[in-house]
Amino acid sequence: MRMRRKLAAIGLAVFLLGSLVSCGKGQKEQALKNQTDISEELTWESSMELRYASEFGVDYYKDGYRLLTIAQEDRYLVVPEGKEIPGDLSDDIIVLKQPIEQIYLVASAVMDMFVSLDALDKIGFSGLKADSWYIDEAREAMEQGEILHAGNYSAPDYEQILSKGCGLAIENTMIYHTPEVKEQLEKLGIPVLVDYSSYESNPLGRTEWVRLYGILTGKEAEAEAAFKAEAEAFEAVEQKEKTGSAVAFFYITANGEVNVRRSSDYLPRMIEMAGGAYVFDHIGDEEETASSNVTMQMEEFYAAAKDADYIIYNSTTTEELSSIEDLLAKSSLLAKFQAVEEGRVYCTTKNLYQSSMKLGTIISDMHKMLTGEEGMTYLYQLE
Repeated sequence: MRMRRKLAAIGLAVFLLGSLVSCGKGQKEQALKNQTDISEELTWESSMELRYASEFGVDYYKDGYRLLTIAQEDRYLVVPEGKEIPGDLSDDIIVLKQPIEQIYLVASAVMDMFVSLDALDKIGFSGLKADSWYIDEAREAMEQGEILHAGNYSAPDYEQILSKGCGLAIENTMIYHTPEVKEQLEKLGIPVLVDYSSYESNPLGRTEWVRLYGILTGKEAEAEAAFKAEAEAFEAVEQKEKTGSAVAFFYITANGEVNVRRSSDYLPRMIEMAGGAYVFDHIGDEEETASSNVTMQMEEFYAAAKDADYIIYNSTTTEELSSIEDLLAKSSLLAKFQAVEEGRVYCTTKNLYQSSMKLGTIISDMHKMLTGEEGMTYLYQLE
C-alpha cells in the first residue's frame, strides 16, 4: 500500500512539473507571438541574431518588411519601396517608408556608420557645423553644401528641415531634455528615432548598431561587412596575451581639474579588452547618473595614477598634444608620474569619439601600445 501511494505521489509530481514546463513554454511562445504578430497583413519570418548589442532588435517579415525595436520600447516598421503600409498597425508603431532620405542627423556617433555604408547621400542635415566634424567625409560634404547645418538638438531649424522634405530625424538621448522639440518634429510629420548606441555596455555593441542603419538605408550587406571587419579586429586582439598593465585615461580641464571616465564606461572596457587594467576600476559606479565622466582634483588623480604603467591623454574635448612638454604645461605634478618618467605617455587623436565604426581598431591600437607595437591609428606616443 505504501509503495502504491509513493508511486502515485511521484506520478502526480511528474505530471505537475510537466504541466508547469509546458505552461512556461507556452507562455514564452505566446509572448514572442504577441511581440512579432503586429499585423494580419505581415508574416513574421525571423529575428536578427545580435552578437554584442542589447539596446535594439530587428524582426524580419515576408516581402522585406523590418520591425525595429529600440530600448525595448520604441518600434518602427520599415516599409520597402513600392510596398503598402499595413492598415491594422498599432498606433505606437512608427512607419518609415523607404527610401528614407534627407535625414536630419543629430546623433554624432551615427555619422561614421553612414560613412562606412557609403550612405552619406541619405543625410540632408547635420546637428553639428562643418568645423565640428573630425570625420573627413562628413566635413567635406558640409563644406560642399551637400549636407546643411540645421541647428542642434534643442534648437533645430524647422523651416529649413521642412523645405527639403526631411524623412527622419536621428537624435541621441539628449532630446529627452527638450521633449517639446521631439513633439514638434513629429507634429510636422517628421518621425524621430532616438539612438541608444551609447547605452551599450559592450563597446562592440555600439558598433553593431551599423546593422540597424544598414536596414534604414537599404544597405544591409554593406552593414554586415563593416561590422564583421571591426568584430574581427577585436577578436584578433582577444586571442592575444593580456599584459595587465595599469592605464590611466584622462584630460585636464580649463580650471586645472582632471576628468576621467567612470569604470563602467565603454573606454575603460576597451582598455580591459585590449589586455590592460584601468586605474580607476571602481570610480563613479556608486552614483546613479547617466554621465560617463568624473572630475577630481589633481592631487587626488596623482595619488591614484602616479604609478600607472601608461597614461593616455584624451584630446577629443581639448586639443591634441605634440610633446610631453605640452602635457607638463598643464600641470607640473605630471612630471612625477612613473609613465612620464619612463616615456609611456600617449595621446588620442581628435576623431576618437566620432569614430564609432572603428572601436575594434581602437582596441587593437591600445593593445599595440601595451605591447610596444607600431602602426597605431587613433593613439600616438608623446616624446
